[in-house]
Amino acid sequence: MKLKDKVCIVTGATSGMGKAIAEGLSSEGAKVVLSGRNQESGKALETSLDHAVFVPGDVTDPSYNKKLVDTALETYGKLDILSLNAGVLGLGNVQELPVDSWQNTIDTNLSAIFYLCKYALPHLQEQPQCNILINASIAAFKSFPNHPAYCASKAASVALMKQMAVDYGPKIRVNAICPGPVDTPLLWESAKAFENPDTAVENAKRTTLLKRLGTPEDIAKLVLFLVSDDSSWITGTAVTIDGGIINT
Repeated sequence: MKLKDKVCIVTGATSGMGKAIAEGLSSEGAKVVLSGRNQESGKALETSLDHAVFVPGDVTDPSYNKKLVDTALETYGKLDILSLNAGVLGLGNVQELPVDSWQNTIDTNLSAIFYLCKYALPHLQEQPQCNILINASIAAFKSFPNHPAYCASKAASVALMKQMAVDYGPKIRVNAICPGPVDTPLLWESAKAFENPDTAVENAKRTTLLKRLGTPEDIAKLVLFLVSDDSSWITGTAVTIDGGIINT
């Protein structure tokens, strides 16, 4: 097992990509601290994995992020990997988007990364080799209608990733993944920014060079590669996984 005895925190773990990532990390031997707001889904996932503990809460709260780190240390004695997946959209153009929706999107998609890394980094530095992996989006590079807060937060998360890679190498590798249209609840929520959501999702599927939507399992496989020793010479990199749609 590639991650035997590694200890991971996975945010956004109760659905979609985060859930598949948590399951994938566990399948490779990792012990996982699960973060999310849906208590029913979180407890069900905790029960289904070999070594996992669910900590319900809101990643926009700095103290909750500290609690995640404390739980990892108290339960498993160390911390090796952060997988940051929590995300919201904040739909509406700049004129229409409520200020509190803008703030919540920035807090969830960007500030929460800062909070968790801030509290985790002193403990990650105690291990010989560790990983931080941010789930960003092709929205960091490709703009979409009525997604100003989402696009801004994802671009900023990639910039933050690159900066942390500079500060914390060689001991800690910091990377980002940038998914395209993945068949998750968030994709269908995003499609509401378009006049016909069903048509928008179908168009995204057809526009990918591989003519299909991504699956959460596609993303989990990339995450497993990037947090394992198989990618030991990769840091400061944003890896696009989008069926080629960014090229269209």
